[in-house]
Amino acid sequence: MDKYDDKIVALLSQDGRLSISKLAEAVALSRSAVSERLKRLEERGIILGYRAVLAEPQGQISAFFELSFRTPRCEQYGARIGQIPEVRLCYSISGDTDMLVQVRVANMTRLDAIRQQLEALPQLSMIKTHTILSELVDRTR
Repeated sequence: MDKYDDKIVALLSQDGRLSISKLAEAVALSRSAVSERLKRLEERGIILGYRAVLAEPQGQISAFFELSFRTPRCEQYGARIGQIPEVRLCYSISGDTDMLVQVRVANMTRLDAIRQQLEALPQLSMIKTHTILSELVDRTR
């Protein structure tokens, strides 16, 4: 990646709906050059897709679960956790905690039900629930 690719990716990260014309103008390249660069960025897996970011529905609860296992084999649990529809993100991480799972649920009853599902995972040694009170910074949008 060069400075043009970096700028294209940065602009699209801020607004995935920017037209090729606007991108070309912003990076001072022709539309065909920007189109080619976009195609290469997609082929190389740098740009994985374009999506609409929706506002979080009112009344929803977001939380993180910290999971630790006696035998840390996160890859064997990822698919199982991914079957829970409310799971937004699931990371294998370093440190004392093995996995970090983000969920978005309609109510506390559902949050508790998901926690019970996670508690049933084999070799689980620790689970902590962190309910999100407010969002202070989000650079993913």
